[in-house]
Amino acid sequence: MEPRIQYAKTKDGVSIAYYGIGSGQPLIICPFGPLSHLQLELQMAEIRDMNEYLGRGRMLVRYDNRGFGLSDRDADDFSLDAFVSDLSSVVDGLHFEEIQLITSGFSAMVGIAYAARHPGQVSHLGIAGGLARPVDFPWDPWESIWDLAKKNWPMACDATAALLWRADIAPERASMLKEEVTPQAYISFWEQLRNWDVSNELAEVRAKTLVVAWAGHRGQAQRLAAAIPGARLTPNEAPALTGWNIDLVAEFDAFLREGVQQDEEPVGGLPSGTAVILFADIAGSTALTERMGDAAFRAAARALDERLRAAIREAGGTPAEGKVLGDGVMAVFTSAREAIDAALRCHALSAESELRLHLGIHAGDVIREEHNVYGGAVNVAARVCALSSPGEVLVSATVRDLARTSAGVTFEDRGEREMKGVGEPVRVYAVAWEQQ
Repeated sequence: MEPRIQYAKTKDGVSIAYYGIGSGQPLIICPFGPLSHLQLELQMAEIRDMNEYLGRGRMLVRYDNRGFGLSDRDADDFSLDAFVSDLSSVVDGLHFEEIQLITSGFSAMVGIAYAARHPGQVSHLGIAGGLARPVDFPWDPWESIWDLAKKNWPMACDATAALLWRADIAPERASMLKEEVTPQAYISFWEQLRNWDVSNELAEVRAKTLVVAWAGHRGQAQRLAAAIPGARLTPNEAPALTGWNIDLVAEFDAFLREGVQQDEEPVGGLPSGTAVILFADIAGSTALTERMGDAAFRAAARALDERLRAAIREAGGTPAEGKVLGDGVMAVFTSAREAIDAALRCHALSAESELRLHLGIHAGDVIREEHNVYGGAVNVAARVCALSSPGEVLVSATVRDLARTSAGVTFEDRGEREMKGVGEPVRVYAVAWEQQ
């Protein structure tokens, strides 16, 4: 079911389209790039997954900037102040007293300016990429695209997408770009963007701030983090604007929960406290989609998902009902033996299909929220899963110690591994069992 689109009015009379889903701490995701179209982007699995992942226990809000998507297409003021006004209209329209913000690329300047001008209203500011002033941006490739936009709009959209996004999602982004903005507004936006500058506002930001440095743009991110009081800097291996990976989204999710009071009433059968966490993720989903076709892959993935969840329940586990970023299942157990049993059942089901699985298990403290769990232990489990080869079950040393005398399997030491966002190396073991 698509979210209900609503409209807020800016002080200069521009109508801004937005939607809000869920309930809890308000989180506003500023338009990426800042190109956007609220309806078309919901066709993108990456956006749907991010919404579900970051929307757990929050009211997640997205909006279209003036001139783009479902917002007022007649607007011609694309100044920084105008874009900050767009964000302000949404905040005011929803009567939020305190918000969290996630920004990326050029929209980081909007988030920075808003946080600096409303110091008591923004509790957390997440910045992926970002820069303080576009004059520092390499503009040469863009000038030829602007010229092209005046003559051949579809070709200019293809060129823009090829420059900004990775090859597998560029065609989808190009199609969206053709629908979300007119050529005239596109050119005017980029021309006015070059005059934006938040250099003098960085020191005024009082929000807890996380700056994620994309590969190839770390110098800009370092300068941002150094100028914002108390800001944290962390690297991410994704090239700028290529899309959002699980590490990046999980990192923002954990950051946004820092210092936020969480409801700990039992909900949905998932336990708070210590739990054993199993991740099962389809291996090579992008390549499989290319080979099988999107419809066939989604049908196979849904069928496998249903069988995995049934197997997990039979083994004594509880699958998380919330969306797991990627193409997989997360489940929690009260014992390591049950989790390993479930992982082996999942492996057997995978062997019967053409979809192979990465399987990883870790144990630690979790916090349950609605129909999902989160916390540092969940992130470690996801990373253990990512380390496993297709068809392999990897467990952390914690799980191995809990299950070495009860699970009826042996463990092969795979050594200590560095994991992003984890302070110390984690020793992992491969589960060895007698395959029938």
